[in-house]
Amino acid sequence: MIYQDLAQSVRDAAAHLFDELVAIRRHLHQHPELSFEEKKTGQFIARKLASWGIRHTTGWAGHGVVGLIEGQHPGPVLALRADIDALPIRETSDRPYRSKTEGVMHACGHDVHATCLLGAAHILWAHRTQLRGSVKLIFQPGEEKLPGGASLMIKEGVLERPAPTAILGQHVHPPLEVGKVGFREGMYMASADEIYLTVEGKGGHGALPQDCIDPIAIAAQLIVAIQQVVSRKGDPTIPSVLTFGKIQSDGGATNIVPQRVWLEGTFRTMDESWRAEAHHLIEQVCQHTAQMWGGQCQLRLVKGYPCLINDPTLTQRARHLAEHYLGPEQVVDLPIRMTAEDFAWYSQQIPACFWRLGTGNTAKGITSPVHTPTFDVDERALEIGAGLMAFEALTLNHTPQ
Repeated sequence: MIYQDLAQSVRDAAAHLFDELVAIRRHLHQHPELSFEEKKTGQFIARKLASWGIRHTTGWAGHGVVGLIEGQHPGPVLALRADIDALPIRETSDRPYRSKTEGVMHACGHDVHATCLLGAAHILWAHRTQLRGSVKLIFQPGEEKLPGGASLMIKEGVLERPAPTAILGQHVHPPLEVGKVGFREGMYMASADEIYLTVEGKGGHGALPQDCIDPIAIAAQLIVAIQQVVSRKGDPTIPSVLTFGKIQSDGGATNIVPQRVWLEGTFRTMDESWRAEAHHLIEQVCQHTAQMWGGQCQLRLVKGYPCLINDPTLTQRARHLAEHYLGPEQVVDLPIRMTAEDFAWYSQQIPACFWRLGTGNTAKGITSPVHTPTFDVDERALEIGAGLMAFEALTLNHTPQ
């Protein structure tokens, strides 16, 4: 299928929109709001959609916005998603558009995601006579905080009335130079669960260990034992990682055995069946290891986002269209990531494709990773991200005559 004229029309529209996209992104960047607190962000997005004549509803999962663009030809419904929340990070950049909210920053690029989806909406509205079917625009709150805005919006019916047959999303990627995008079929991002352990012993004098039940010693053995759930019980072909990031005791000194120790960690994998089995094994190891040394262990395991699976057929098609829109040399293969993303909830429901948008520029020093106080993007990515989303929506739903 050849889409040269449509591709060029979308490129022209995105280029014409560039200055407005920069203004939108900088406004959002200056006024970040934390997960499930995005009231003004949602209102801003709704005003933009209204100003362009795009029908929408508000109040999804708190402050989410959902728009709908109906084409003038029959066809399926495709969903496009962007997250809109920020992180509790203090921005240290000296840029004129840095955050005006102390301790809150768009350090994960959700301002870029929302801007690109607004830009795509504008382009799609202008091309609606060429659109077959409809496009649902999902501006989602709360990606950074469990249970995740995606799961809540799904429960509220965002994948119904009308029901999309597929969903697309994109995420900023500083290691990828601006102008490039990356795709991966199948397993892409991991599930993410939180592990909270309380190890109870019997405190006392460090010089009299025979009179104590040392929870620190038990905790040390627990860390080693639980790691073996992954290394000796898990299929080595399934990516898995278990990390403890925090250990704390009550009281403490060099000569004191504490009464309790708390551990916090994360378990991540790429297979939902193994994920459930590992949860059971972790619980068994915790109980048996603590009891073996006379202590007790309480486990609280918080299930987070599931693994993100990119539908192979949809992703192949989306990648092919990206190569057509940007050029084959601008589209790269992505490795799997053990980070998590609540877009995964959508991928568990309908065919999904989640790609990476290059935002880095080494020559300009734009290299800071996401979730850091110096994160920024090359704003040329706004034009590329908005145009690519619009082109994907038009061509996935469009059959040339």
